[in-house]
Amino acid sequence: MKIAIVILNWNGQKLLEQFLPSVINFSSQEATIYIADNASTDSSIKYVKEFFPSVKIVENAINGGYAKGYNDALQVIDADIYCLLNSDVEVTQNWLTPIITVFKNEKNTAIIQPKLLDFKDKTKFEYAGAAGGFVDLYGYPYCRGRVFNDLETDTGQFNDEATIFWASGASLFIRSKVYHQLGGLDEDYFAHQEEIDLCWRAQNRGYKVKYVGASTVYHVGGATLQETNPQKTYLNFRNSLLNVVKNVPKKWFLFVIFSRLLLDGIAGAKFMLELRPIHTWAIIKAHFSFYKNFFKFLKKRRVLQKKQNYNLHTSVVWQYFALGRKKFEELK
Repeated sequence: MKIAIVILNWNGQKLLEQFLPSVINFSSQEATIYIADNASTDSSIKYVKEFFPSVKIVENAINGGYAKGYNDALQVIDADIYCLLNSDVEVTQNWLTPIITVFKNEKNTAIIQPKLLDFKDKTKFEYAGAAGGFVDLYGYPYCRGRVFNDLETDTGQFNDEATIFWASGASLFIRSKVYHQLGGLDEDYFAHQEEIDLCWRAQNRGYKVKYVGASTVYHVGGATLQETNPQKTYLNFRNSLLNVVKNVPKKWFLFVIFSRLLLDGIAGAKFMLELRPIHTWAIIKAHFSFYKNFFKFLKKRRVLQKKQNYNLHTSVVWQYFALGRKKFEELK
């Protein structure tokens, strides 16, 4: 089984200096390591060539974001399994072994995520994926170990293997044949939540997405919504709405769309009350972009074979904000 670890890079020399050594030290026996460079203008590629000559480099012509960057690079990488790994991830000894074992034993498992802990506080789960992701009725993503901005302490409660709904793009393993069968990541997302759409589409075709807690990595990540910049707020709100249009089952479709628009309006008002109007404006821009792309995504929706029934917890928003349920195990 050929494994390709593919790290997307854009002007990230400092991150490569800090995190690439752990990937090489703990992965090179089982996998081939690639840097997929999104037309960097710094000296990161020169640095890799000089200090890590065993690492292969794929140079993309433009910076097309996360989605296009990986789509372009993976066209020329031959492997059975791709690992899409962020450049700000520290891996651990034997992290690949449990994941390779699951792929070998479970032919219908197409996507796997390891345990994601916070690099800045290694006792805590990390925001971007924690112990595997889910989506509530209204299309809001959350994780085992992370509900909205509340991060759980890792006490071994998620040292299991579990079927999940989506795997984090910070460290996402996928069978190459499935990646190409799905047409890769949707480039209209540019960045943020495109991995949720990818996992959703994989399940629409009958594949499984799994979390393997015996494998651990540490992710620096972008942390909570309060710490995000307006562009990230814009992409998260817009792309979450696009996920709804593209993937939500017919029986929920109109209800979810109108409910989400209302809930996003409440989120915008909350930002205003917190004296952060720039994030309110980001939500408004996200909605305008959503309206612009609505019919384009309806066409994409029609080509999906079916719409996966994703509704495990009716409303994580209601349970979190109204009922005060902060942990995954408390959700009902």
